[in-house]
Amino acid sequence: MPRRKADQSPSLFPPRTPLSQPLADRMRPRTLDEVVGQEHLLGAGKILRQMVSARVLHSMILWGPPGTGKTTLAILLAAQSGAVFRSLPAVTSGIADLREAVEAARHDLEAGKRTVIFIDEIHRWNRAQQDAFLPHVESGLITLIGATTENPSFEVISALLSRMRLLVLQPLTEENIGAVVERALADTERGLGQSGLNLGMGALDEIVRNAGGDARRALGTLEIAAEIALNAGAKSITPEHVLESSQQKALLYDRAGEEHYNVISAFIKSMRGTDPDAAVYWMMRMIEAGEEPLFIARRMVIFASEDVGNADPRALQIALAVKDAVDFVGLPEGVIPLAQGVTYLASAPKSNASYMAMKQAGEDARTLGALPVPLHLRNAPTPMMKGLGYGKGYKYPHDFEGALASQSYLPDKLSGRVYYDPSERGYEIRIREYLARAREKRANARRGGGGNRGETE
Repeated sequence: MPRRKADQSPSLFPPRTPLSQPLADRMRPRTLDEVVGQEHLLGAGKILRQMVSARVLHSMILWGPPGTGKTTLAILLAAQSGAVFRSLPAVTSGIADLREAVEAARHDLEAGKRTVIFIDEIHRWNRAQQDAFLPHVESGLITLIGATTENPSFEVISALLSRMRLLVLQPLTEENIGAVVERALADTERGLGQSGLNLGMGALDEIVRNAGGDARRALGTLEIAAEIALNAGAKSITPEHVLESSQQKALLYDRAGEEHYNVISAFIKSMRGTDPDAAVYWMMRMIEAGEEPLFIARRMVIFASEDVGNADPRALQIALAVKDAVDFVGLPEGVIPLAQGVTYLASAPKSNASYMAMKQAGEDARTLGALPVPLHLRNAPTPMMKGLGYGKGYKYPHDFEGALASQSYLPDKLSGRVYYDPSERGYEIRIREYLARAREKRANARRGGGGNRGETE
């Protein structure tokens, strides 16, 4: 099978058969002035406007959600800078295709033309493939524009990223999506203007809600809804037509991608911030998008120890019970105990004192090495060990009032070190009071008020 070559468009928008061309493709903006949204990049004096005015185009990464105009901007920027535009879809192309495109760029340069190579979904190219771009971007032979929905920090190699400008595209607002839909419905050349249809009450709102900031999805919904309306002999597109065309709104949530981490971060932060309403919303966002419920339950178990801790010791028990219940019941009913656990954890008093104690003690363990265990804390199962002083002077706490003995339990170098500082929230108030008495006992031992002498084990 012959290799698929890079697409090169002799004109910006080559003619196609309207019946076979999706509405979203037909309505693609033909100039930067037609682009809706992204004012932070396209407004007067903003970076892309400056590039166009100077007819100087830099290599860049366009990072943003689906349907925000990444491909459109790449095409328009290349056209308005006078460069040759070549597209290499990351899904179907590889290094051999890149070599062909680079060789063509050399010929273009000899003819006095610069070349823009556009890589859609650049995050799908592996490290070796991305490395192949470096010498050509650095030499200026090509201007590389990569589009991605994934975080470039994770998906694009740092050497390539450092040679490119990162431009972040924002999700389109409801007003942006509304403007795109109304333009498509009114356009008699490329849109649906000749259909005679209009938007009935509530139809536009339904399309906007369904789109989720994605112009391509909005136009796709409009196109199918219009077809349904025409087949029914209607003059207006109704919310019912829109619902039938969209069936079920697909939430923006990639279980392996950027939005996955954004949503789970919002979920954790909402529980940490004691906002059960927000927490249960983000939980349902994940569930509705198809997230594995046990993944959510595992995060809850971690949260119960890290962020609730001993302020409510029951939190960990409840989180584990939720995990078992979800695993036992399965979906869809398993969401019920999941919601109970989320609202409990979000509403519980919070303390990260045990988590911070763990981190600080771990730091000392790493930096100070294997400090010797004090002799009075060592076990002495043999006469030889007893002769060496193992266990000598150990005080058995149960022999003392309150089960508190005046002795140190840390290595001498760490004597008096405090890692666990209970909060004044929830059950930790009682723990704090009790530890204050225990620590005072040990402080007396260090000051010579009893030392480590006493009954041995």
